[in-house]
Amino acid sequence: MAYLPQVKIPATYIRGGTSKGVFFRLQDLPERCQVPGEARDALFMRVIGSPDPYSAHIDGMGGATSSTSKCVILSKSSQPEHDVDYLYGQVSIDKAFVDWSGNCGNLSTAAGAFAIHAGLVDPARIPENGTCVVRIWQANIQKTIIAHVPVTDGHVQETGDFELDGVTFPAAEIVLEFLDPSDDGEEGGSMFPTGNLVDDLEVPGIGSFKATMITAGIPTVFVNAEDIGYRGTELREDINGDPAQLARFEQIRIAGALRMGLIKTAEEAATRQHTPKIAFVSPPKDYRTSSGKAVKAGEVDLLVRALSMGKLHHAMMGTCAVAIGTAAAIPGTLVNLAAGGGEREAVRFGHPSGTLRVGAQAKMVDGQWTVTKAVMSRSARILMEGWVRVPAESF
Repeated sequence: MAYLPQVKIPATYIRGGTSKGVFFRLQDLPERCQVPGEARDALFMRVIGSPDPYSAHIDGMGGATSSTSKCVILSKSSQPEHDVDYLYGQVSIDKAFVDWSGNCGNLSTAAGAFAIHAGLVDPARIPENGTCVVRIWQANIQKTIIAHVPVTDGHVQETGDFELDGVTFPAAEIVLEFLDPSDDGEEGGSMFPTGNLVDDLEVPGIGSFKATMITAGIPTVFVNAEDIGYRGTELREDINGDPAQLARFEQIRIAGALRMGLIKTAEEAATRQHTPKIAFVSPPKDYRTSSGKAVKAGEVDLLVRALSMGKLHHAMMGTCAVAIGTAAAIPGTLVNLAAGGGEREAVRFGHPSGTLRVGAQAKMVDGQWTVTKAVMSRSARILMEGWVRVPAESF
């Protein structure tokens, strides 16, 4: 048997928000992987270390969680008035596929910073000191994201005193604007694909639940914590060690995906794990975060817990935060009602690692709710840069 050598590919390992991912410039990928297809998927799976029946990612760059099983490709933008195209792949941990159906809001932060690091932004647009406005075209969902990246001495400023719950150390603040984040394309067709702010969602073999199904940031199915037997204060260990409960969440997610028109059969959900998300909400309560910090009910407007790739997320996905902020701004949704109802342009919610504030501007136009943008702050930091090595036979 002939043994092929490992291939060296320029790569950068970056934390963005509460996620981590392996970032590539499109031009640095092997030629076969510069276009969508099996070779690219196989490369990304091998980089991360998937599929891994041990769910440990020992032989790859992944961290065996949905937050750390990610790859990103950036290139100079093909769109007018944009700096970079940002393509995101969510790599399954134990199955052989890469989900391209949605965005990662957390890594959108890192995409803005990496665009400058990687020389993909016109130098004339980068101030010596100040803020560089990076115009990102999110290629998965065909949306614009604006990243306000701090710059010092002509370089991205990564260190600072901005604290983000779920991230151990402070860093420099990056403000993200998600423009027109609702889904007005063919898939789903509107911010509320069912036409309702709240539906009765029938889940075969499990029951019926009130649900708000929204496509803003990322398609998300919201249910009330109390309706599914929770308080809304749960941490990862309260849910992720219970296969029966995880299976129930997946059935609710599948029922929501079918009602939203994201899939045509329940079987399709197995190849669309990244979207939609399933989240549960409750009014404010006192609780302790996963780090032991006390969060008082008076410090938040509501509590939200969300699942990603079949497990409760340790903090909150950035795209799901956009969905939370948008739904909270629209009177009558389950998210809005959990926050006390009424009109609002910002909400602070509690998640397993702490709290997060997200703003959204929603308005009624021709009888339909629309949202012009959602805004939140994150941070990003390069952890390592150089080359990632991948066995040539794997792709």
